[in-house]
Amino acid sequence: MLDKSGAPVAGAIVLLKNTKTLQVRSFIAQQDGKYHFYGLSPDINYQVRAESRDMTSPTKQISVFDSHSKITVNLKLKKKRKPNA
Repeated sequence: MLDKSGAPVAGAIVLLKNTKTLQVRSFIAQQDGKYHFYGLSPDINYQVRAESRDMTSPTKQISVFDSHSKITVNLKLKKKRKPNA
C-alpha cells in the first residue's frame, strides 16, 4: 500500500470482494504498508482496493486464471475526486 509519492500507508483499509457471493473482507495495512488475505478460493474471482482518509486506490481484479499460490497486488492511493457541484 503506497501513496502517490511511493511511501507506505500504514493503517489503510484494504477491501477484498468475493465476486460470487459479494462478501467483503477487510484488512488494515501494517506499518510497512503490507497486507495479506489467506484462505482464498482458487475458483473465485476477487476485487481488491484500498482506502485511507481522503484517498482511494483503483479496484484491481484477481482472476481464477491467475495460477499463482501467492498473488501480489500493489495498490497506490490517490486523492478521491470531489463530485461536481
